[in-house]
Amino acid sequence: MKKKILITGASGFIGSFLVEEAISQGFEVVAGIRKSSSKTYLQQPDLTFLELDFSSLETLTNQFKEYQTSFGSFDYVIHNAGVTQAKKKDDFITVNLDYTKNLINAIIDSGMKLQKFSLISSLASFGPGDKKTFIPVQQSHEQQPITDYGNSKLMAEQYLKSVPDFPYQIIEPTAVYGPRDKDFLQFVQLVNKGFELYIGAHQQMISMIYVKDLTRAVVQLLLGSSVNKSYIVSDGNSYQKDQLGDILKTILQRKVIKIKIPLIPIKIVVAAIEKTYQLFGKNPFLNLQKLNEISCANWTCISTDVWYDIGSQPAYYLEEGMKETVAWYQNNDWI
Repeated sequence: MKKKILITGASGFIGSFLVEEAISQGFEVVAGIRKSSSKTYLQQPDLTFLELDFSSLETLTNQFKEYQTSFGSFDYVIHNAGVTQAKKKDDFITVNLDYTKNLINAIIDSGMKLQKFSLISSLASFGPGDKKTFIPVQQSHEQQPITDYGNSKLMAEQYLKSVPDFPYQIIEPTAVYGPRDKDFLQFVQLVNKGFELYIGAHQQMISMIYVKDLTRAVVQLLLGSSVNKSYIVSDGNSYQKDQLGDILKTILQRKVIKIKIPLIPIKIVVAAIEKTYQLFGKNPFLNLQKLNEISCANWTCISTDVWYDIGSQPAYYLEEGMKETVAWYQNNDWI
């Protein structure tokens, strides 16, 4: 009999690939979505759906009780739902922390006995590595997030760890890219138009992970023996910030104008925009926190324990992953 898994945030970029990977690994998959969620990437014939209300512990508990009565319990849950951008700072806490609490407690209150609960967190819960030594971030380091987003992820991790007798894994991926992703798309579109734009002229090192490698690691870790453990996930390499542009120029066969905008003038402009938004109780996408985050010199990390524990290695590094990503963008008229 197939093991049953609930994947929240299933309609999104990472979530839809988690669904594909879990199905390929032989799971019976239930996609946790909202009423407004698109099912564009969730067309598998054996896939079932569950519309979840994370805002109410009582409602969510009743949903799980009713589901168990009709269809039985889940064996595993991957909690991927969350927000990386928010119009209000409080939304990070509401969605990434409070909704996670409600999900965990609804599982417990409904009497569901999971084999494992996987929380998709972020390297942002650690914050960047040292900008002078360029020592990569690793699990032994103190977690010191520099954004409201990273802090909300850290608080969710801390809460999960505090729940007694609840088998968990915490996944902290670095920057994730791949088909269907809209964050890296903007940079790809610029290069395709002949421009390579960077903020600041300082050295910057980053780690990356291709979405298919990430989701394979998440599902295989669920099936493994490790429990109550956190994993930073990357492809194991460190990349200079210019490398992505160089790879894209080759793939797209473009000659580009490289532009490096000084950091201080950008900070002045962003600060002014942020103050204007605050007058209306809102938070712009590019705010000072986000600017500081994307301009940090060291976003490298160590993730050898992930690949050791699943007995495998990444199938994609940046060049291979971007080739597949760009091909998908082109085939779907995104560029």
